Formats: sequence, C-alpha cells, structure tokens
Amino acid sequence: MVETLIDLSGVTIQRDGQRILNNVDVTVAAGEIVTLVGQNGAGKSTLVKVALGLVRPDGGTVTRKPNLRVGYQPQRLAMDAGLPLSVRRFLTLTHRQPESRLRQALAQVDMSHMLDSSVHTLSGGEMQRVTLARAMLRDPELLVLDEPAQNVDMSGSVDIYRVIANLRDRTGCGVLLISHDLNIVMAATDRVYCLNGHICCSGLPADVSRNPEFLKLLGPTAAGMLTIYPHAHDHVHGPGHDHGDHHHHHGGHTHV
Repeated sequence: MVETLIDLSGVTIQRDGQRILNNVDVTVAAGEIVTLVGQNGAGKSTLVKVALGLVRPDGGTVTRKPNLRVGYQPQRLAMDAGLPLSVRRFLTLTHRQPESRLRQALAQVDMSHMLDSSVHTLSGGEMQRVTLARAMLRDPELLVLDEPAQNVDMSGSVDIYRVIANLRDRTGCGVLLISHDLNIVMAATDRVYCLNGHICCSGLPADVSRNPEFLKLLGPTAAGMLTIYPHAHDHVHGPGHDHGDHHHHHGGHTHV
C-alpha cells in the first residue's frame, strides 16, 4: 500500500463572495509526481497554499501524514540585485547547514560546482536548480513546486523536469507541482489535475490530454499544438526506493 502524504477533500475557498476553489479533491502519495495545470487565475497557487497549511479552507478537509516534512519551491523569489549573495549563503538563509550537506543537495541537482558563485550570475535554469536544492535540504517527503520551469527555455524545462523525476526516484518523495507548461510537464508526470476553480478532469496524462473539458479549457489553438513528449525512463532506483511501477504510467508516447 503506497503511503498517502496529503489528501485534500472537498476544499472550497471564497473571497469577496467569489468561489476561487469549489469542492476540490487532490491526493499525493509517496513516490508520485502530481501536476496541477490550469490557466492564470484558476486557483492553482491558492490550492498550494491550502496544501502547505498557509491558507485555511472555508470548506472541506486537508489531511496530512503526521509530521510530514515538506520542501517548498515558491514561484518567485525577490532578491536584491545590489546585495552580494552567494549560493552558499542563499542555501543557509533560514537554517545553518554543514558544508557536506550543502554539497550533497547541490550534487542532487547537478550544481555542486556552484557553491561559491553569486546567485546574480546564475541563469534562470541554474537558479531554479539552486532553489530545488534548497527545498531538498529539508529531506522532504513531499516536494511542492510552483512553476518550477519558469524563466527557462524549452530544453532547460525538459532538464528541470528530468532533475525532479530523478529526485523522486532517488528519495521516494512525492511531488506536487503547478505548471501551465503543458507539453513538457504532461510527459514528466504521473497524474494530472486540471483546475478551473474546480477539478474539471484528472487522471493519467494521456487520458486527460484527450478529455474534451481539458481541450475546451486550453482553447482550440493550444489544444491543436499539444504534443506529449516521450519521457525517457533510463533511471535506476536506489536500494529501498523501489515503488513498483505505479509511477511509470506516463502515457509519454501519446501525440494529440
């Protein structure tokens, strides 16, 4: 039985008489990559805040595994370009960590050579990797990632999602990620929830990508351009992290 890390059931949020979220159910299990997709204003970031316990829902329940360790990569980090800030300092802003731990976290995202670089010299993709490393310092059971490939080009996005999948494979953590980056993320995920204030459809990427509700939400132009890229499975599970095949049903070879 795969362990459930977080379960949102019937979550409803109202603001100024408007329902931002209406009766939303989302579950993330250990070892699973779950993606929330939807247009701007669909309520994705609000749902993540509910999952993190930062916002209390007006209705519904949020059940977390007791003492769940969460690593969070926010959508935007405001950094003062005038302040000198090394990667080392950035990783230890909230908690002191031994150097070996910092190097290990950076190695997990292929950035170990950047420990003493200035964050202001990093590319968009490099900065995303460093913030991922920072989330991993908590040794999380659940990684929550808000638009993890923003400010990154197409090939960089593929790389970021590969890094995320590798982290999942290596540690067995669950991943809840938000994205509107449909083409790539659909290939790199196990289960998709399409959000538009409510869950309009959910399931395996290949099934969701054919769902009329999903295609209607995208609009005819975007729907016509949706191609689910194949996702290479050349990873090897570390000892003790073999979760069976439940997270390999990617539907990665579907073309719409």
